[in-house]
Amino acid sequence: MLTPLEIENKKFSKQMMNGYNVDEVDEFLDLLTVDYERLYKEGTEAKEKLEQLNDDLAHYKTIENTLQSTLMMAQSTAEEVKNVARQQAEQIINDAQANARQEIMNLEQEILLKKKELEDAAKQFDIYKAKMESLLISQLELLKDVNKD
Repeated sequence: MLTPLEIENKKFSKQMMNGYNVDEVDEFLDLLTVDYERLYKEGTEAKEKLEQLNDDLAHYKTIENTLQSTLMMAQSTAEEVKNVARQQAEQIINDAQANARQEIMNLEQEILLKKKELEDAAKQFDIYKAKMESLLISQLELLKDVNKD
């Protein structure tokens, strides 16, 4: 392949009458044309490849931005889900504690009621025992009176 310096330094031998040797000039122009065509095609292909690579790069940057925003959204959503789960767990714990306190209060009231019932039963038993004792004493007195007569 000819370099720009070779093209610049190319000297054609002069003919006496007509100037440069036409065959040498044509041969040189043919070489120059072949090299120029090849370089032009390579330049065009390189430009097309560069454009394709730039398009691909833009496409991949778009994908990267999409992935980054998706990742950020996923992280945000994960944090939001964790916060909601934490709040629900706290609510469940609070509800369970409130229910436990209510159950304790209900059981304490039931215990007090059962104690009162037991005290009432004990009082009634004492009253019944006293009545029976009184009845037995009066019956014994009657029997004593009947035996005296």
